[in-house]
Amino acid sequence: MCSVVGYVGSRSSKDLILESLSRLEYRGYDSAGFACIENCSINCCKSIGKLENLVNKLQGKFEDVNISIGHTRWSTHGLSTEENAHPQLDCKKEIAIVHNGIIENFYQIKEMLIKNGHFFCSKTDTEVVAHLLEDYISSCSDLKEALIQTLRKIEGAYALVMLKNDFDGLIVAKHSSPLCIGIADNEHFVASDPLAFAGKCKEVIFLPDSSFAFVTKDKIEIFDLEGNKLELEKKVLNLNWSSLSKLNYESFMLKEIYEQKNSISRSISYYKSLGDNFLNSLSLNKQDLKNIQNMVFIACGTSWHAGRIARFFFEDICDLPVAVPLASEFRYSRFFPDHDSLYVAISQSGETADTIEALKMVKSFDLKTLVLTNVDNSTLVRESGGSLLMQAGPEVAVASTKAFSCQIASLFWLANRFALERNQITEKEMQKAEEDLSIAVVVMEELLDNYKVQIETGLALKYAIFHRFIFLGRHISYPFSLEAALKLKEISYLFVHAYPAGELKHGPIALIDIHTPVFIFSHMDPMIYKKLVSNAQEVKARGGRIVAFAFEGQDELLALSEDYFIIPKVNPLLGPLAMTSLVQFFVYHMAKILGRSIDKPRNLAKSVTVE
Repeated sequence: MCSVVGYVGSRSSKDLILESLSRLEYRGYDSAGFACIENCSINCCKSIGKLENLVNKLQGKFEDVNISIGHTRWSTHGLSTEENAHPQLDCKKEIAIVHNGIIENFYQIKEMLIKNGHFFCSKTDTEVVAHLLEDYISSCSDLKEALIQTLRKIEGAYALVMLKNDFDGLIVAKHSSPLCIGIADNEHFVASDPLAFAGKCKEVIFLPDSSFAFVTKDKIEIFDLEGNKLELEKKVLNLNWSSLSKLNYESFMLKEIYEQKNSISRSISYYKSLGDNFLNSLSLNKQDLKNIQNMVFIACGTSWHAGRIARFFFEDICDLPVAVPLASEFRYSRFFPDHDSLYVAISQSGETADTIEALKMVKSFDLKTLVLTNVDNSTLVRESGGSLLMQAGPEVAVASTKAFSCQIASLFWLANRFALERNQITEKEMQKAEEDLSIAVVVMEELLDNYKVQIETGLALKYAIFHRFIFLGRHISYPFSLEAALKLKEISYLFVHAYPAGELKHGPIALIDIHTPVFIFSHMDPMIYKKLVSNAQEVKARGGRIVAFAFEGQDELLALSEDYFIIPKVNPLLGPLAMTSLVQFFVYHMAKILGRSIDKPRNLAKSVTVE
């Protein structure tokens, strides 16, 4: 979840590296570092904290160098110190390495290298790669062979960008962690995300797994770990950095909350524009859909919550049983391959390591797969049989907002489209579903206007003083309560636990007191609503204070609540979508009152590219 970047060309590289790092700082920001080659020597500068600290240290230095690498860190090994910041160096200070990923066997390699006389300066797993390469260089015939031996020795995930003092370019290697090369005239960029060089390159190469490359200003050579030269597979880079501005908003998260209506509208319009080619884009046909007997959504975090909500869409609309395993647990449980199932990987970035590895396992059994993501040419898209690409636009804030709502809307639309293709609903019913979706999106936006002042001037301040919360939901509102709780945790650092409301009496009710607000997310189904009211009565009887997200006409729940929000009626399956912006806006302002770093919350990074 770190960002790695590199540049080789004729231009002054320092500012290019720092700009690239600033674009990717959402991937990690507990420390930052820069290294360059100057007069056949490695020069390195590192700082702890945000990138601006590194920028300040580099002022007036290295203005004329044209080969550099950079890094912003999300720590996995070692505290946030300058010693543990990247780049990491070898004993002779002739190799500098930046790394995204985890070297799983670093401890064993480190012990071996120490016995061979190597001295380590950090607690990182990355440093072992620099020393190991140094060790092999001393015994191999050339740099290429030394690199092959190094990469064969290390285990785990890595995107490595390296400098060697006597090599006039960048050395890069990749396995199970994203890495790409941007191509321009007489210069090349390397990064963990093409956003780093968007607008500077028209073509990009995504390195395959278990490969390495030598990149000079006018040449790229890619090899597998057997030393065989690989063909360059160039892709057009259609990415515009100018859209990634906060405009007049105080944060990216706030901007992205307000972008949700347009993001959903763009996505649905795009799906509809595919017309008869829609199924082809998913690498499916009508017979495939008719043969599907089950669905499995594989995801992590916010995307997992979207999958759990979407389970109700496909079960109710398509009459298909749905399982929603956590990707991080999926590979470590017994797997029963089912050729009648469609396995759907959900990820905002398309680079979520746990989800990628789960998808690879599914594909190894020759099963049908589909990816829902927001990023074209991402690893998941390249690995999957088919993909449904959202059109939400880049999401910069670490806490997902518009990608989450776009996932819900996309999966609702997809469930109806599948039902149409399976002859389970009519064209007229499909149009009604699209109208219902449009209504829910309008409601979502209107609720912001209706409650904006109330939240900003009173409610956020009232509830930001509490240290713990309980969130409750039933049926489809329970997984939404999980997502609402995650948002509060991520950006406010407050403790909150989400429970199915029916489980309250089976233990968690012991936590109810006046100091623990209970947020209840209601449901439009009369039977489910009655049960939620009973749960609210249980909370009230024990002195608890209730904040209700209730639908019009649910007066009994409102009467039990200290504070409440009234949601206009929508399609019952789209209740969570209607509430989404309101909940995000509420927790956003609680975090703001607490003075949190909202776009870049502590300990978190945007693209979770390590397992």
